[in-house]
Amino acid sequence: MATAQTHRWPAIPVADWQGTRDTFHLYTQVVGKVRLANEPHANHWWNTTLYLTSRGLTTSPMPHPTGPSFQIDLDLVDHRLAVTTVTGDRRSLALVPRPVADVHAAVMSMLDDLGVGTDIWPVPVEIPGAIPFPDDTVHASYDADAVHRFWLALVEIERVVKRFRARFVGKASPIHVFWGALELAHTRFSGRTAPPYEGEVPNCGPHVMREAYSHEVSSCGFWPGAPGEEGTFYAYAYPEPSGYRDAPVAPEGARWDDDLGEFVLPYEVVRTAPDPDGALLAFLQCTYEAAADAAGWDRAALERPSGDRFA
Repeated sequence: MATAQTHRWPAIPVADWQGTRDTFHLYTQVVGKVRLANEPHANHWWNTTLYLTSRGLTTSPMPHPTGPSFQIDLDLVDHRLAVTTVTGDRRSLALVPRPVADVHAAVMSMLDDLGVGTDIWPVPVEIPGAIPFPDDTVHASYDADAVHRFWLALVEIERVVKRFRARFVGKASPIHVFWGALELAHTRFSGRTAPPYEGEVPNCGPHVMREAYSHEVSSCGFWPGAPGEEGTFYAYAYPEPSGYRDAPVAPEGARWDDDLGEFVLPYEVVRTAPDPDGALLAFLQCTYEAAADAAGWDRAALERPSGDRFA
């Protein structure tokens, strides 16, 4: 019988599930674009994200302009994609190896059948050379065990980031999954506006990124890609203050990455540490402090003196 401890910090070598990771990423984009099309706009695109549940990922309930409110769940225990309306109607699809084109068609059909039909722009974002969903018969891998372990890793990460988030009383984002890069992310804000973002992201118009980075931030998160062999924790500041990248960071294994323009920490360093929670918290805290101190944030007003517990 599985115990709680067997679910803690699972190994998730990217090389073992890269095809599945890329396919699953595209599945989440199909689902996420449905939320984007139905939810009223929120600052920094927080209306588009997915959230962790005790079984996988969800859109949470979404309004529909003519039909009932509904939500889409990715059950990563039983491996099904389910669409459920508030009227109790439900349609689902098994998550098995199948092309993105088939999943896209099935999701659109289920939405129509439930009276919540939704038009989306069927082109992946933040992916160079992306194949439109209806044409993508290339990505068709689904290793259920690997996806399950990835979700369990996100559960562990979210648990620790929640402790980190509790230390801040200023404006802060939810802890959510952005499907553009399949990243679990959390952002703190100084309260000051930022200069217009001038970077380019594949299949994202400049208005997308300027909304995302309209205000000064210290951001952190995790994504299942290089340079870590099992994925990478990251932290960055926008705009990057002078001296930020030269700040000392912990734990051992954390470093500044010039190519990414952010601090990185391999997942496997945290997973194999004697105290994984402490290692990750150290990374989150010291990179935030580096950003806040270099940019002159009002830390006394923005932070909770009692840490992550109410006094």
